[in-house]
Amino acid sequence: MAQGGSMKVGRLDAIRSHLYANGPSTIQAIAEAVGASLATIRRDLQILEDEGAIDRVHGGARIAEGSSVEVAFQERANQNLAAKRALAGACYAALKPHGSVFLDAGTTVLQLAKLMRVNPIPQRVFTNGLAVAQELLDVPKLQVVVLGGQLRSENASLVGPQAEAMLDGLWFDQLFLGASAIGEDGAIYSIDAAEASLNARMLSRSAERFVVADASKFGTMSTYKVAPLSGADTVVTDSALTPPWRRRLAELGVRPLIIDSSGDVPGDPAIEPEGEAA
Repeated sequence: MAQGGSMKVGRLDAIRSHLYANGPSTIQAIAEAVGASLATIRRDLQILEDEGAIDRVHGGARIAEGSSVEVAFQERANQNLAAKRALAGACYAALKPHGSVFLDAGTTVLQLAKLMRVNPIPQRVFTNGLAVAQELLDVPKLQVVVLGGQLRSENASLVGPQAEAMLDGLWFDQLFLGASAIGEDGAIYSIDAAEASLNARMLSRSAERFVVADASKFGTMSTYKVAPLSGADTVVTDSALTPPWRRRLAELGVRPLIIDSSGDVPGDPAIEPEGEAA
């Protein structure tokens, strides 16, 4: 029974993802994409329509108005999932019991929250991420505080002057901050101005600052500068990080914590010679 329920949930997710990626689709196209019978797809579409996730149209379905943002967030959360889980494992190992920790709204940090749910240790957790807060709902040993502010639906986060004002009255032992991009200028960047401003305030209100970003984020740019990467203490990333960037982190005075896909931490990565495989 449990296995059948799991298969059903996976099929519903697959239907939502297909409709998000491909737009309005016929029942036949959905059935072929998901690998299920027409009768099964019709039942699944009825469930999704009852949940408000999709709209039925003649001969097919489409994502319901207003729900595409949620699907986009889930799609982003599931990208590079193995790498995100490996990075989250390293972050979990760095948590200090009985401390105050801030978790931002990034999808990699969400994986850290999932670990904290499975293996909770006493913490006061602060976040501006609704998905993070929901993950930690009613978890024993955790006290969870959510910032107030304006809802940024694209990232399921709370931002703006109210959130920043709340941060001004708080101090955190540890911060785990995701990054949209880390530019060639050695700075952290975000795609949203309000998110960038709030992230900068997080860095200024934390004693130990972890920036969590897979190797693909390095050498890329986004619109709004958050802060110099040198404002972090540790960068948690994966073993695909290039040797030049490993040396760059050392030059910036930032500790590189480099994790491979199995979750292991290689030896000191910052001193590998140029041209050696990352």
